[in-house]
Amino acid sequence: MYLDFFNLREMPFNITPDPHYLFMSRQHREAHNHVMYGIRERKGFIQLTGEVGSGKTTLCRAVLAELGQNVQTALILNPCLTETQLVRAILEDFGLKTTGKDMLKLIQTLNTFLLAKLEAKENVALLIDEAQNLSLKLMEQIRLLSNLETTHQKLIQIVLIGQPELADKLKDSALRQLRQRITVRYHLGPLDEGEIGAYVAHRLATAGGSSRLFFDTKALHLAFRYSEGIPRLINAVCDHALLAGYVAGTWAIDGRCMKRAIAQLEGKS
Repeated sequence: MYLDFFNLREMPFNITPDPHYLFMSRQHREAHNHVMYGIRERKGFIQLTGEVGSGKTTLCRAVLAELGQNVQTALILNPCLTETQLVRAILEDFGLKTTGKDMLKLIQTLNTFLLAKLEAKENVALLIDEAQNLSLKLMEQIRLLSNLETTHQKLIQIVLIGQPELADKLKDSALRQLRQRITVRYHLGPLDEGEIGAYVAHRLATAGGSSRLFFDTKALHLAFRYSEGIPRLINAVCDHALLAGYVAGTWAIDGRCMKRAIAQLEGKS
């Protein structure tokens, strides 16, 4: 609705995990470096946690885009599967044909693929999103996948991405073998208030916004207080604030626009 008014190419505050819009805050940069290091150095298991809406999925899509052709990747977005379904889903995402439900044959297919990639001097990474929803049985199955290795290096790097409940689940004594194998960990926290201005400006610029369109200090403070620094909530409230600015006929998004946006999100207007 407001795109033409503000001369924007696209919606700047969509909540879809588009890596082009990833804002590299200090913590996002550190999280990115941890995941990239774990994959490139073949560390086996990497754990990335963060609150809902903190940008974990967007960050991992950026990692996937950056890894390059010498790293074969698979991304599992819905881990609520049986053990057989999970392995089949992994194989299919790697582009491998699967037939039957014989777990031994499925694992052999995966192992043959991994050895071929090693021979070609390529790496393999598996990213599992929403990993806090994995059952204990699936966690154990994933641990067994990590047994596919040579005497010198891991054949597959597994990134577990999830909410803080993932870290709590991994404390279960039944998962101690898996927990001990995780050598790279990072918890992604919210943005600091001092980062929110740069975050908003980055998204506006990425969407084609000019310097005429800006959020003033009061608007940014209210956005931070409402969102507590969680990017998804910042996006939601800033999207509504742009709509309020459009209705008011202004390119300067001020405190009044932000208050209207918060009221709409809270169902008070």
